[in-house]
Amino acid sequence: MTGIRSAAFNRSELLVGAAGMDRLAGARVILFGIGGVGSWTAEALVRSGLGHLTIVDSDGVCITNVNRQLQATPETVGRVKVDLLAQRLRSLNPAADIQTHHRAYCLETRETFALETYDYVLDAIDSLSPKLNLILQSLELGRTVFSCMGASGKLDPTRVRVDSVWKSEGCALARRIRKRLRKRKPRWDFKVVYSPEMLAQQGEVDGCGGGACHCPAFLHGPNGEKLEAHEWCSKKAAINGSMVTVTATFGMFLAALVINDVLAKAGLMPPERGTFEDEPDPADTETL
Repeated sequence: MTGIRSAAFNRSELLVGAAGMDRLAGARVILFGIGGVGSWTAEALVRSGLGHLTIVDSDGVCITNVNRQLQATPETVGRVKVDLLAQRLRSLNPAADIQTHHRAYCLETRETFALETYDYVLDAIDSLSPKLNLILQSLELGRTVFSCMGASGKLDPTRVRVDSVWKSEGCALARRIRKRLRKRKPRWDFKVVYSPEMLAQQGEVDGCGGGACHCPAFLHGPNGEKLEAHEWCSKKAAINGSMVTVTATFGMFLAALVINDVLAKAGLMPPERGTFEDEPDPADTETL
């Protein structure tokens, strides 16, 4: 590793070695959804040395995104999410290959993403049908898919877990996914990030999801062009509250699944050093 990569990723290389960093640099990942979960997933992957990342999202920044989405600030409202995040990711690692798709995943667009060319498919979509179809297509193509379940209605990041979709408990979205999988592909399995916590909402729905929507009617493209915005709020069954402390934790878990899997498949996971009690204290002057 040379130049900016060597200096910027020195601490990562100290942990996983040059061979591990080379494996991460060569991995190809496509991420669907760059909101409260996915934006942090993308950030973590690029900061960890991932060399090839494609981000997919059809949305622009809404003022209601500011509480949890990496690229959302009051100044970026109305801008295209993938453009904003790609700019940030490229600034973190100019050597990384960052590609963008400003469109939604659906049955009409599914073949345009060339999923077969990626090592990992990451699902951070918050709509049930596109989520299920992406998972099914990824598994049909033999891709490694990691999926994020519901991250809203939660406050305790210590309850976030990773497990098989069949073992996830207490998550309404995971339950719906399992129900549909049983009817179609009951033997297929994949890992999910989820939390069994579900809190009651205490605030009143106003603006998006009730009354006047805050979502911008038009977006501003990378060259200042005016683009029509997609309005999703009225299509959702409910607008649930969420906090960045939990959504970002989901995103970090999703990124870690990729990083650890890349290293594990290459036989490059760092070995355990043992327990803290087994290690000598450098400040201890007693001869050991």
